[in-house]
Amino acid sequence: MIPIIDIFAGPGGLGEGFSSVFNSRHERVFKIKLSIEKDSYAHQTLQLRSFFRQFPVGEVPEEYYQFVRGKISLEELYELYPGEARLAADEAWCGTLGDPDEKDTNGVSNEEVDKRISRVLRGAGDWVLIGGPPCQAYSLAGRSRRQEKKLDSSKDKRVGLYKEYLRIIAVHKPAVFVMENVKGLLSAQTEEEYVFGRILKDLSDPVSACISEGETIDAKKKMIKYRIYSLTTKPTQYDLYGTPSYDPRDFIIKAEDYGVPQKRHRVILLGVREDISAPRKVLQKQKEVTLKSVIGSLPVIRSGVTKEFSHITTIQDEEGNEKKKRHYKNVEDNEERWLRYIQRYTRQVDRILKIEEDREGIVYPSSLGKEFMGPGKFNLKVGHPLRSWYADDRLNGVMHHVSRKHLVQDLKRYLFAARYVEVNGNFPRMEDYKKAGADLLPDHENADSGKFSDRFRVQLPDSSATTITSHIAKDGHYFIHYDPVQCRSLTVRESARAQTFPDNYYFCGERTQQFHQVGNAVPPYLAYQIAQIVQDIFY
Repeated sequence: MIPIIDIFAGPGGLGEGFSSVFNSRHERVFKIKLSIEKDSYAHQTLQLRSFFRQFPVGEVPEEYYQFVRGKISLEELYELYPGEARLAADEAWCGTLGDPDEKDTNGVSNEEVDKRISRVLRGAGDWVLIGGPPCQAYSLAGRSRRQEKKLDSSKDKRVGLYKEYLRIIAVHKPAVFVMENVKGLLSAQTEEEYVFGRILKDLSDPVSACISEGETIDAKKKMIKYRIYSLTTKPTQYDLYGTPSYDPRDFIIKAEDYGVPQKRHRVILLGVREDISAPRKVLQKQKEVTLKSVIGSLPVIRSGVTKEFSHITTIQDEEGNEKKKRHYKNVEDNEERWLRYIQRYTRQVDRILKIEEDREGIVYPSSLGKEFMGPGKFNLKVGHPLRSWYADDRLNGVMHHVSRKHLVQDLKRYLFAARYVEVNGNFPRMEDYKKAGADLLPDHENADSGKFSDRFRVQLPDSSATTITSHIAKDGHYFIHYDPVQCRSLTVRESARAQTFPDNYYFCGERTQQFHQVGNAVPPYLAYQIAQIVQDIFY
């Protein structure tokens, strides 16, 4: 098996894709030897998935399924299989890379990283480095929030975190590397230059780049260079040294073009050591997979309510300026109260949208969902291209399918949005809420400014989802379920299906941490297709 080192691993989306490639003898082609992640919950997820993969396909012990059903604890599971648990603990490492602060108890030195990588590789020359250095500094959304177009690498450590990735390449010289980042990387600038051009130059000659940055690299090490390839476009031009030439946009992968039910656009670079043959394949486009086709088979559940808007008062801040303060009262959630709200708001919304439809006989859901719902099989339809990718019949249920509780007034906004989609085929913008009535405008200062015109966004059933981001951990307004009867935002499992995580993939932590992990991941099905291209380089 080809060794994999996964750094900045998140919950393991890239690693899951590479681990899903099998040869003709049904043996795994790639083996994750080490995955490094600083977030403790994502690390727990990595460790559990590593435990899952210690067993041959189809031979995962029944106790794993008892754990995801809530019948036994994680500690009990590991105690039952100490050997596999120990191997998983060795593989998944909770550590902060890239010159961590002294206060960071998970900080690891370069020496520690190098020692551990060398130990797990055991002299292997042909191995693969994968990972995505934290990308918030390059994010288009993040930059607009800070209202900065140029990045100060001396003040923002995240701008230079890719240098740790670069240093590992320079020191350990993988045969191939796969580096993922946000689309904003292409337009990001420092005071001196465009970030992307510098990164391509550095990755092509990592030893020279590290030495120029003051890194101590063993001078005896061979100055091996790399060629950087697009995964979507075959090169048509080369320079005098055989280096392929691309338009920067060729490095953008639009996940929805490759069978992922989500519009996720990311920059992914494929680096190949100069002594190895160039990749012969690129990703092959596939038919768009709709969101409804992958989440429509999951149990129908309702939202809940947590509080209700009461009134506004005017207060003065420390500088004597008047500010509005919104007051809310707590509301106890129960099925009867929720149903009254939904039926009342449905009548109001239907009048606003001039919908004449008999709503008698509609069956509304009663359950808020559970961390595990079962027994039952909730697979995709027979013939769906991703049916076998998601399915695990031994699961006999679905995990992480619990709805959020919302502000009472948001129920009306969600209903309006979902019904609007049914009538118009697209989600309403903020001006549509304003036209429909002042009570539909959200309770925040910028509601009427046009700044967040798509703050409440329905995920359309007959197209791929919009990008699942870590913001879904904060609220679900941008991820409203298309079914007005359910009147809620997407669950963790629905988000995970949009990200193409298999149904037996368990995310550790509370719901907020689960959402955060899902939103930060690389779609495993996309990673699987990339891994097949990498496999072809070796064989």
